[in-house]
Amino acid sequence: MKMVYNIRVGTPDVEPSATAHISGVRQGNEPGSIDRDPGFIPDGPHKARGTARRSTGINPDARNPIDPRMPNLSPA
Repeated sequence: MKMVYNIRVGTPDVEPSATAHISGVRQGNEPGSIDRDPGFIPDGPHKARGTARRSTGINPDARNPIDPRMPNLSPA
């Protein structure tokens, strides 16, 4: 352990010259990612509405609006 400004610092897990993206790992902003996400409802081209599933995985059906005409205000 090394002390830096009164904070114990361990050995780093990666090298500073390592790449920021690993090939094969899907990025969240790639095209088509909204279509595969269960927390979004497609709402026209390049648009989507979010559901409670997008924000929480704990009983998301109970956190959607009671009336389907109401807007979905996700908790996050």
